[in-house]
Amino acid sequence: MGDDSEWMKLPIEQKCEHKLWKARLNGYEEALKLFQRIDDEKSPEWSKYLGLIKKIVTDSNAVAQLKGLEAVLAYVENAHVAGRTTGEVVSGVVCKVFNQPKARAKELGLEICMMYIEIEKAEAVQEELLKGLDNKNPKIIVMCIETIRKALSEFGSKIVTLKPIVKVLPKLFESREKAVRDEARLLAVEMYRWIRDALRPPLQNINSVQFKELEEEWVKLPPSAPKQTRFLRSQQDLKTKFEQAASSDGVDGDEDEEAPPQVDAYELLEAVEILSKLPKDFYEKIEAKKWQERKEALEALEVLVKNPKIEAGDYGDVVRALKKVIGKDTNVMLVAAAAKCVVGLATGLRKKFGTYACLVVPTILEKFKEKKPNVVQALQEAIDAVFLTTTLQNISEDVLAVMDNKNPSIKQQSSLFLSRSFRHCSPSTLPKSLLKPFCAALLKQINDSAPEVRDAAFEALATALKVVGEKAVNPFLADVDKLKLDRIKECAEKIELAGGKKVAGAEKKDVKSATKTAPVAEAPPAKPAAPPKKAPVVKAGGPPKKGKVAGGAGAKGKKAAVETKDVVETELSDEACEEKASAVLPASCMQLLGSSNWKERLASMEEFQKAVEQMEKNEMPCQALVRMLAKKPGWKETNFQVMQMKLHIVGLIAVKGNFSKTSALVVLECLVDKIGDVKCGIKSKEALTAIGEACSLPWTAENVVSMAFAQKNPKNQAETLSWLANAMKEFGFSGINVKAFINNVKTALGATNPAVRTSAIALLGVMYLYMGTPLRMFFEDEKPALLTQIDAEFEKMQGQTPPAPFRGSIKKGGQDESEEAEEPDDEGGNDVMDLLPRSDIGEKITSDMVSKMSDKNWKIRKEGLDEVATVINEAKFIQPNIGELPIALKARLGDSNKILLQQTLTILQQIATAMGPNIKQHVKNLGILIITVLGDSKSNVRAAALATLNAWVEQTGMKEWLEGEELSEELKKENPFLRQEVLGWLAEKLPTLRTVPPDLMLCVPHLYSCLEDRNGDVRKKAQEALPTFMMHLGYEKMFKATSKLKTASKDQVVSLLEKARTNMPAKPAAPVKAAASKPAGSVKAAPASAKPQLSPACDESEECVPDSSKPDPKKAKPAGAAAKGKGVIGKKAPIKSNAKEEEDKSGPIFTHVPNGKEQRIKEEKGLKVLKWNFTTPRDEYIEQLKTQMSSCSAKWLQDELFHLDFQHHIKALTAMIEHLEDEKDATISCLDLILKWFTLRFFDTNTSVLMKALEYLKMLFTMLSRENYHLNEHEASSFIPYLVLKVGESKDVVRKDVRVLLSMMCKVYPASKVFTFLMDGTKSKNSKQRAECLEELGCLIESYGMHVCQPTAAKALKEIAVHIGDRDNSVRNAALNTVVVAYNACGDQVFKLIGNLSEKEMSMLEERIKRSAKKPAAAPVKQVEEKPQRSQGGNPNVSLMRRPPLEEVPSKLKIMYRTYRIQSRSQNVHPEQSSPSIPREFQLDLDMIENDHTRVSEMPDLVQHKLDELLEPVLIPEPKIRAVSPHFDDMHNSIASTINFVISQVASGDINTSIQALAQIDEVLRQEDKAEAMSGHIDQFLIATFMQLRLIYSTHMADERLDKDDIVKLYSCIIGNMISLFQMEMLAREASMGVLKDLMHGLITLMLDSRVEDLEDGQQLIRSVNLLVVKVLEKSDQTNILSALLVLLQDSLLATASSPKFSELVMKCLWRMVRLLPESVNNINLDRILLDIHNFMKIFPKDKLKQLKSDIPLRTLKTLLHTLCRLTGPKILDHMTMIENKNESELETHLRRVVKHSMDQTSSKSDRETEKGANGMDEMASKSKVSDILAEIFKKIGSKENTKETSDEGLTELYEYKQKYSDADIDPFLKNTSQFFQSYVERGLRMIELEREGKGRVQSSSSGISPQSADTFVPSSTATAPSIPTNGEEVKPAVYLERLKILRQRHGLENNSKQQEERSHLTSLLSKPSAPTVASSTDMLHSKLSQLKESREHYHQESNQSHTQSSSTTSSVTNLDDLKKRLERIKSNRK
Repeated sequence: MGDDSEWMKLPIEQKCEHKLWKARLNGYEEALKLFQRIDDEKSPEWSKYLGLIKKIVTDSNAVAQLKGLEAVLAYVENAHVAGRTTGEVVSGVVCKVFNQPKARAKELGLEICMMYIEIEKAEAVQEELLKGLDNKNPKIIVMCIETIRKALSEFGSKIVTLKPIVKVLPKLFESREKAVRDEARLLAVEMYRWIRDALRPPLQNINSVQFKELEEEWVKLPPSAPKQTRFLRSQQDLKTKFEQAASSDGVDGDEDEEAPPQVDAYELLEAVEILSKLPKDFYEKIEAKKWQERKEALEALEVLVKNPKIEAGDYGDVVRALKKVIGKDTNVMLVAAAAKCVVGLATGLRKKFGTYACLVVPTILEKFKEKKPNVVQALQEAIDAVFLTTTLQNISEDVLAVMDNKNPSIKQQSSLFLSRSFRHCSPSTLPKSLLKPFCAALLKQINDSAPEVRDAAFEALATALKVVGEKAVNPFLADVDKLKLDRIKECAEKIELAGGKKVAGAEKKDVKSATKTAPVAEAPPAKPAAPPKKAPVVKAGGPPKKGKVAGGAGAKGKKAAVETKDVVETELSDEACEEKASAVLPASCMQLLGSSNWKERLASMEEFQKAVEQMEKNEMPCQALVRMLAKKPGWKETNFQVMQMKLHIVGLIAVKGNFSKTSALVVLECLVDKIGDVKCGIKSKEALTAIGEACSLPWTAENVVSMAFAQKNPKNQAETLSWLANAMKEFGFSGINVKAFINNVKTALGATNPAVRTSAIALLGVMYLYMGTPLRMFFEDEKPALLTQIDAEFEKMQGQTPPAPFRGSIKKGGQDESEEAEEPDDEGGNDVMDLLPRSDIGEKITSDMVSKMSDKNWKIRKEGLDEVATVINEAKFIQPNIGELPIALKARLGDSNKILLQQTLTILQQIATAMGPNIKQHVKNLGILIITVLGDSKSNVRAAALATLNAWVEQTGMKEWLEGEELSEELKKENPFLRQEVLGWLAEKLPTLRTVPPDLMLCVPHLYSCLEDRNGDVRKKAQEALPTFMMHLGYEKMFKATSKLKTASKDQVVSLLEKARTNMPAKPAAPVKAAASKPAGSVKAAPASAKPQLSPACDESEECVPDSSKPDPKKAKPAGAAAKGKGVIGKKAPIKSNAKEEEDKSGPIFTHVPNGKEQRIKEEKGLKVLKWNFTTPRDEYIEQLKTQMSSCSAKWLQDELFHLDFQHHIKALTAMIEHLEDEKDATISCLDLILKWFTLRFFDTNTSVLMKALEYLKMLFTMLSRENYHLNEHEASSFIPYLVLKVGESKDVVRKDVRVLLSMMCKVYPASKVFTFLMDGTKSKNSKQRAECLEELGCLIESYGMHVCQPTAAKALKEIAVHIGDRDNSVRNAALNTVVVAYNACGDQVFKLIGNLSEKEMSMLEERIKRSAKKPAAAPVKQVEEKPQRSQGGNPNVSLMRRPPLEEVPSKLKIMYRTYRIQSRSQNVHPEQSSPSIPREFQLDLDMIENDHTRVSEMPDLVQHKLDELLEPVLIPEPKIRAVSPHFDDMHNSIASTINFVISQVASGDINTSIQALAQIDEVLRQEDKAEAMSGHIDQFLIATFMQLRLIYSTHMADERLDKDDIVKLYSCIIGNMISLFQMEMLAREASMGVLKDLMHGLITLMLDSRVEDLEDGQQLIRSVNLLVVKVLEKSDQTNILSALLVLLQDSLLATASSPKFSELVMKCLWRMVRLLPESVNNINLDRILLDIHNFMKIFPKDKLKQLKSDIPLRTLKTLLHTLCRLTGPKILDHMTMIENKNESELETHLRRVVKHSMDQTSSKSDRETEKGANGMDEMASKSKVSDILAEIFKKIGSKENTKETSDEGLTELYEYKQKYSDADIDPFLKNTSQFFQSYVERGLRMIELEREGKGRVQSSSSGISPQSADTFVPSSTATAPSIPTNGEEVKPAVYLERLKILRQRHGLENNSKQQEERSHLTSLLSKPSAPTVASSTDMLHSKLSQLKESREHYHQESNQSHTQSSSTTSSVTNLDDLKKRLERIKSNRK
């Protein structure tokens, strides 16, 4: 029992670890209760048990373990930290619980695993369970399988990943243990519930008996889909939904069960690598002469490819070998075997085989000529398998190419293949663009002579009809007669769109049925003329937005269609015509047709016309009637009236009847013959138009043009072309066969008759409206003069849209057309490209050329590449067939010779341009390799690869690149160059896409790995790409993809996802439908998808339509570059403006494109575009700017901006001026482009444009300044250098405006950076420019002070001084003036800064300086003119700075740091002294206040209580500078930026600049109502401060040239500021830990700097630092400072270079903190402090600390911990939550020991000793050292060697020591000294006491801090020291005046509290005290600040008088009177 009583008292966690099992059992029971009792899942209590959970699970005692498992289950269920224990606990459960005999233990173990899955740890649990399957104990295996089964049953296959289970399942079936096999069977049954037949393939190889048993079990399973019954914590919403559904549906819910989810078995399989397993002699054998050897090779391959899933690799050689066998092997058995191998490869690789599809498809299709069924069947299976790996689009060209083959078997099998392929398609994957060429080819085959070809074609058409519906197919079946159409529909009804196995059977069935119905289909049409007559009318419209079907095969398809139309109407004989005509015409009409009398013929025509008008459409024999009109005299009619009537009747017949092409051919020639006739031409054109409507314009136009040019009559030719141009506008461009008459147009262009040429050019202009830039490519070879005319015509058409057609298809196509127009046409933009004549270069790519390219000698390889380049260049436009070239180029993309690699990339770029959209089919086998090249280490190679890639994408669109796994495989490669380039490319392209293939998701895991890549550029690019992925895939999908990441990675990626979610770009809007405004039959040359690089924002704007047409790369003229919207080049606005154009101009001229500017900057930085840097602008810069502006400026404005005529520029500028105010945001968003455009104008010679440009720029910069906009570096560097060029303009008026602009520039761009550009301008050869730049530099220095000089004042002034010796007089003068301005700013220091000058130059400079000093009144004249309201006779104390007019003041205040001004040099009394520049805002401008009667509420109270103080007669007048300007409150909007700037100046390398900044901050800190402005900037200020301390320590102190007084002054300012800051607890607490650590480091380093001690005031400086350190320790956030000191101590002990003294001082600070702990312990974050101590002890264990030379660190640490324990008690142990692994240090052990010890002892003696030790350490005075310290102090006081200052210092130390230790006994040290010495010491101590009392009174009223409360003297936080002149002689009056003030206060005189609040006490001034009084550190600080302020003021007398004390006093009194009067006036105004 004794033992029991011991462990019963222990805490729960200790019981759980006890060695007695009973204790553990009890502990587990209590823990269980505790876990069930804790409500808060985030309670810190949970963390205590993190380390115990695994131990509980693995408890060796079965009884205790059972109870422990219950506790663990409760823990996992309730604790938020439980997830951290998953791996080790589940591992423990598997190993130590699943093998237990007790069922309850196993049950609990299983439940724990399930609970871990519920808290989102399924993967970790599954991993441990799968590991358990490898255990040797069968019990464990059985339990693991059971757990997996139960998890799958309850959570479902989405939570439990099946793939790894499928992998191990066959192995389980092979187990020797029956229990394992039985459990495996149950698991297989459960898996089958979830994935059905997908489980069969992986289990095919198990024992057949077992498989049979499984199948029997599977059959019993219900067909309904299983449902998840248990849910994750994150799925609670889903759980609720399920429960609601279950309660509402009841029994009926089962009926609506959804089908089981389809899981692809392929995904569950492991990929097998087969390439390495190929026989070594495979490639030799497969090309062997003996067929047996070839067979062996194929059989070996066939075995390998039977694997259901094959690992990806390079199968190019294998596929080529198989292709050769299929194509060329004579042994048909081997052909079939090779086909089977292709099937295996395609099935095993799936989408990865798509790369090789285009290699084998043409060969298989050609091989269908074989008759043997087994070969045909093998080939069918092969091509079907290949089809599933690619898309119909990719192989369409190959299929269409064989559809016209002469061999009927090939045609039949191609059609059957199409039929089978269509079944796998959907309406979206079988678009009209693809359907159209296939239908055209199949329609030709349904008329084929071979019945099997016809049947196959019918089946293919029927399948297409079934897949996409009648509505989509009917337009292509318009010419099919009714019988055939019925046959197609009948077939379609029988077709079943079955997937998988049923397809083949369905095909056979359909073929049979088609064969049976073939005779019916072949029945000839009863009335051949009627239906075809109507057909052409419908056909004329064609599908909307199409020029022509894709590719060459499409052209064939079109011809096929035309051929069917040609058989429309048979030609009738003259007799038949006369017979038919006489049946419908009056007899008199027929008789008089050939009369010799023209009047009779005219009468006959009138009767003819009446008869035609009355006829019905179907009754009119059109051919007979037009032949009657041709009856003699026919078309040679001489009377124009009769002829007009004839032509009119022809048109009437064409309109009213079923007018066939046969009829048209009768009359066309005569119509063309009469088209040029003056009297009959109009009627002839009308007739032609009517025929065009009847027979389609494309056919009519082709015949009419060829007939016109067969004649020699130029008039007819000209009029024909004019008619055609007009007809195109009326009919639209649909179906026009450009190639058919382009040669005739070329002939016309070369005609001698100018009318013909003019008509031809006008026709080209109309065609240009529809075709855009590609049209020009047909005429590249024309003469330059002619090309110029063509270009001019094209320019006229720019900006115009094609008119809506009202004839032809629109009129008659009706409903179908409008419906068809609704479907977006992605391919439309490429149709115009298809019209270009393309040559087949396949034969030109010879085997010799290919072998050259693969030669070992690089020179021969280069020859081969050169030959290829020549072939492509000569061909210009090529067909997709390029022979063996892809294979050869593929090899060269891996060439080790980078020059050849780049040449290969150039060739690929040429191929893309030459082949056009057909390049798509080469993307997978050639294009993807271009991406691989992006991983090259050479940047120029990568740039070339990227350019090539973009050239390909421009032709293909992005879809092909994103489909499949190829892109993700590239990203998978761990090549940093490849990754960053690909991600950058995707980030650019993805935002422009509206949709992406789902395969993009495959890239996401690799994107996540890139986010954590070790390469920074890769990470950056990945972060940029993240939002673009998210815009397409969605946040949810991407978040879900993070589940497979490790925990640490997941947290990082999820945070980046959250960030990206906010920056996600919007998807581009769908392109505006053109159905209403555009011709339905016209060519749409610019689909949204054609230009992926288009900015997404463009979609909204009508003007901003991307260009799909490819501009000619060789064309250098601007007219040919970058075609804009709707295929029209944007260069010049049309000369004639109509109402529509005016309406266009009324809209906004600039468009705000989100992130447009940022994207441009990124592109320029990434060198994707030219950097805007040139001496004269080249064409490529202009074109680049033009392209960039297209997305954000109105089309008409861009035409004006880039016009060659300057008058258009003026128009554009006028419009820009008008719109400036209305479009501020848009202007700012494209400001970089606007400024770049103006730089181009700076190179123009036209003055009117230049003046207009400068006028706009002035308005622009005024607006930017008003909007508080700041130019970014990109904008500034693109504009300012070119503006600086114009400052040297010869015309004064221009120069003046440029100078104005430069002065305005400083309002929107930092003056220091403008300074740099101007410095560059001084290097110009233009003397005017040099002079003006120097003058402007002078203005900048005058306005902003010396700190504006960049990079440093010395370097800048040296460069400026060089120009003093310039040859040009104006440059010399400007340089001298600038140096004089610098002299006025910094005095004699300028001579050091400018360096060595020649004697002559120096004398010139000195003379100029003297002259400037002699004329004080000259300088302010200009300033007075600028501000007329300034009073001329101002007070001499008031600064006469240049300043803006009153109304501009508020806007100027917003940019404080730009308005610094120095005092006028005429006001400088002491020119030799340096005069720091003072910010405008920190001066009290009485003139402005006096004249301003509006600001009633803005006058601060501070001015009020200065009045009484100013009346004091004994004080030197206080400087006019106030801490904060009266207008400080106006600046609340920009106050943060102002403070930021001033703080940045604190760290300046220039001492004066830093002092100025510190003074300004000090003035803000002194005023309580303003000090809060510093809130939020404390860390920033402290960082700047300790940076300055480092700078002084490392640089200034070592610089012998610097005056040490300046350094002391800087130190004083810094310490004064810091003390002011740390007086205010609110601000002091804002300092963060890291900053405090660095600050303390800087201060301690300063205290230890021996160089500081050597300075005159060094000791007092160190005391001040000591005081400051105390303040920092007391006032800072106690957690932060304690933490900072601990880290600092750790660093100092680790650093070998650190001095022991440094560590000692840090520890003293820590002892000080220990003393403060009783008051501050409640405010300290103990968790964080203990974490820091833990980290300290981890690095410095107790043993290591003992090894240190000193034991003080160890004692310090113990004392700190002991104090913390004493103050908090046992609760201290609850504050260790932030420590992850407590075992890493001895902290916990130590704390427990101390806590236990403190509990045993109520009062601890050691505490007192510790406290005493702390005090002793703090004061360097432990008892052992007291006597030494006092001895040292007395040595200082009494030593004869010491100076007076040292004695005073000793007395001060003695006084302070006595104050600290009142019981200290100094008698032993005094008793042996002389009486004189004793009196001296007592007198000195009394004097110090008297002085301290006086100071204490002042402080008690101002700061409330008693002198006794601090170790050293405390400064006043609101002190404003009186001014003391800087020279030493004038110090004493101030000192004595201050002493008098103290005495008066002591005796109760003038003890004004208000006054005391405003002023603080000052004692003697440091250097030469006249009494044995010691000046405190605070006094010294305030003295220095006072000197600083005084140096700013420059008081002077109106007459030049000597500066005696009396005259100074007189001046002061005068000034006081004046100030008093002014302030009285201000007060009266306010009232």
